[in-house]
Amino acid sequence: MSDKIIVTVSGVDNIGIVAKVTATMAQYSVNIEDIKQTLMQGHFVMFMLCNISNSQSSFKEIKEALTKCGEEMGMEIWVQKKEIVDNMHKI
Repeated sequence: MSDKIIVTVSGVDNIGIVAKVTATMAQYSVNIEDIKQTLMQGHFVMFMLCNISNSQSSFKEIKEALTKCGEEMGMEIWVQKKEIVDNMHKI
């Protein structure tokens, strides 16, 4: 099983989005391997490929923490296992 996850952040642009999301990831020892972000007409979108192999927490715990982080900022945060996303694209 892969330890890679894909994190998507979306919502109205505001100061501190990247800082808050990455601080939450650091608390759970999530390593960011690739990151892309853009601003589309005031709408912030960020995609991250992350590795959770060094985390003592489960995928579920990490996903819940990031979802809560998003809710606190008024943002949508989706966390998916990379292997599931890869398999969806094979169909």
